[in-house]
Amino acid sequence: MISIIGRRNSANVQKVMWTVGELGIQYEREDMGGSFGFSDAYSMLNPNQVVPTLCDGDLSLWESNACVRYLARTYGEGSLWPNDRRTLALADQWMEWQRSDISNAFFPLFQNKIKFSADEINVDQITASAAQCVRLYGQLDRHLEQHAYLAGDEFTMGDIPLGTITYRYMNLDIERVELPHVRAWYERLCERPAYRYHVMIPFGTNPDEWLREEINNANLQ
Repeated sequence: MISIIGRRNSANVQKVMWTVGELGIQYEREDMGGSFGFSDAYSMLNPNQVVPTLCDGDLSLWESNACVRYLARTYGEGSLWPNDRRTLALADQWMEWQRSDISNAFFPLFQNKIKFSADEINVDQITASAAQCVRLYGQLDRHLEQHAYLAGDEFTMGDIPLGTITYRYMNLDIERVELPHVRAWYERLCERPAYRYHVMIPFGTNPDEWLREEINNANLQ
């Protein structure tokens, strides 16, 4: 059975959990990271001391997008892992864009709005991060004007990393510009049971609520 190690409210863990949910794979999840800390045994599996780590037989794998790719290719060939090379390349492109562009833009905004205490909040950082998100999500909106999903007309692994971040972006207490095509894509994701269960988890509005939600999700599979 596949084992996924990492706290349930981590966006990077949610990518992997959503993937196994889409594929209908049997799994077990163990809490790690955040308020749960890191055990010595985990640090041997993942010396970076971040989550998640995926264990499948004698394979231990970290880096969330690598885990999504592994699961898609191993268990989802022809669905999450497209057979068409062009579609596969586009799915891979958008996974990289999430990692290199959207995450770097969104992370400071989320940290300041949710995880930082009042005396840690940096208003200039919030303003700059929000502006970057507007620019990048505008780019995504123009792309989705022509496509139902990121790599074309079908849902693929390419939608998973960015879809995970987008749930947080759409539910953060901020002003957002109109993004009709991103909104339509997001609403299609919200119809997927695995997305609703593994990604659409409340994250609170401040550090205390964030921690409470983290603890509330302990031991849930």
